[in-house]
Amino acid sequence: MAEPTICERIAIIGLGLIGSSLARLVRRDGLVGHIAGCARSDETRVRAEELGLVDSIDADPAACVRDADIVVLCTPIGAYSGLAATIAASLKPGAIVTDVGSVKQAVIRDVGPQMPNGTHFVPAHPVAGTERSGPESGFAELFNGHWCILTPPPETSQEAVDRVAELWHRAGMMIEIMDPAHHDLVLAVTSHLPHLIAYNIVGTAADLEEVTRSEVFKYAAGGFRDFTRIAASDPIMWRDVFLNNQGAVLEMLGRFTEDLTALQRAIRWGDGEALETLFRRTRELRRGIVDAGQA
Repeated sequence: MAEPTICERIAIIGLGLIGSSLARLVRRDGLVGHIAGCARSDETRVRAEELGLVDSIDADPAACVRDADIVVLCTPIGAYSGLAATIAASLKPGAIVTDVGSVKQAVIRDVGPQMPNGTHFVPAHPVAGTERSGPESGFAELFNGHWCILTPPPETSQEAVDRVAELWHRAGMMIEIMDPAHHDLVLAVTSHLPHLIAYNIVGTAADLEEVTRSEVFKYAAGGFRDFTRIAASDPIMWRDVFLNNQGAVLEMLGRFTEDLTALQRAIRWGDGEALETLFRRTRELRRGIVDAGQA
């Protein structure tokens, strides 16, 4: 027997990788009655209709969210405050607004105070993605087997939290409730800092006068290829992540710099024991990630 729908109408604002994947998942599994989409560009709106992602499409976020039971913000985080102001008056009583951003304290700061009385805001972060962007990049299986972290403020309606949790659970995700500040610190370590390092390493390689661009392409080994894949991620999205998670990113960057200096010292002084100890520790961490099914 088929499970009941989660709601009658969902509005997805932003149809990039996450938004288009969610639309595909909702469509495939019949999770809602009507999928309303919103995108700024004419090209994206036309493509979304061609791909069958939505039942209706608007350029105006306020028009998109009218009568929606659940609204999902899937744009870069820097746009959230303006979006919240735009859609507030059009939200119906009882509407749930949630998001997919990988920073949570700034999102609560920018969106929460603008939500009208009688509506609910449940910050969420489905921890899944690829380096691709745009409506063509999405796929319904993107979320399967990954974690979705919810960071509801204390006053949030439990019913609204449960509804958002159900949406992501039905998408194949495992649910974790987390304090927003702790979320931002954890993600600074596991996601934001690695992206920053990848952007920097690829930029360094591009700037080396002694190495031609053709040699970088020709001799790219596995590690460098992985860095270039990460560094190909959406630049606007990642600009907003770093600007909105400054404290946690700078703290982790400071720790990383200290550890890198120690590594530099070990190489300079030929301290093979220190190098081997570090490499063994990090190999065990990688094995733990594989064993947890998150590789």
